[in-house]
Amino acid sequence: MPPAKKRARAYDPTKIRTAVLAQYATVREAVAGLTDEQLARPTRLGDWTVCELAAHLTMSLGAVARSLAAPEPDKADVTLRNWAFQTSAAAGQVDEDVRAVVSGGADLDALFGQAADRLAEALPGVPGTRLVQMRFGGMTLADFMVTRTVELVVHTDDLNDAVPGLDVPYDRQALAACTRLLADTLALKAPGGSVEVRIPPYAVVQCVEGPRHTRGTPPNVVETDPLTWIRLATGRTTWAAALDAAKVGASGERADLGGLLPLMS
Repeated sequence: MPPAKKRARAYDPTKIRTAVLAQYATVREAVAGLTDEQLARPTRLGDWTVCELAAHLTMSLGAVARSLAAPEPDKADVTLRNWAFQTSAAAGQVDEDVRAVVSGGADLDALFGQAADRLAEALPGVPGTRLVQMRFGGMTLADFMVTRTVELVVHTDDLNDAVPGLDVPYDRQALAACTRLLADTLALKAPGGSVEVRIPPYAVVQCVEGPRHTRGTPPNVVETDPLTWIRLATGRTTWAAALDAAKVGASGERADLGGLLPLMS
């Protein structure tokens, strides 16, 4: 008898919306306090500066209001679980759009304010089932908002890496959603039940083909913290580097995820 199909993880739309707005507001406040020298610092995102990274964050949130202003697509052909695999297709256009905004002498504070104001006008009363058109397909608004937690959390970490001492905090709900979505993406990429991946306190998934664990201590276990997992999943660090730094615990002959990572970059 074939194994039962796993149900998609459920997210509370109200909590996700609150988390997105909270993380965005925290980032906005941090960026507003940066000096010109800090804004010109390089980041680990190719040749983007901190200024370009910050501009991208305003565009990531602004995409919600823009999509709600556009006609509703006929279908949702992008799901939460396969969203991460689609993002690379839009990377080139995203880079062009960011550079166009920054080269035009954009006022970062104005950009942050405009994105927040437009979303405040567009979002209230709109159901999560409403379909929105992204760069690479249609998606429900509720799912699209979950993807914004990934954008905000991952790039908050990028900001903290680029500006020593900045230490922008993470909204707990946003961090949880980002961690869970990327864990579920791994389970989709490598379906199975032979390895248990633990990311306390937010997620546990089973993946990789092989003998399925049913009870007791799993023979193959990977455990790490949320930020290390997010960096692994998005290519900010490597499996080998995380092991060397004792940021990942891995036990069992199948507990090597190096060949499966990153999931997105």
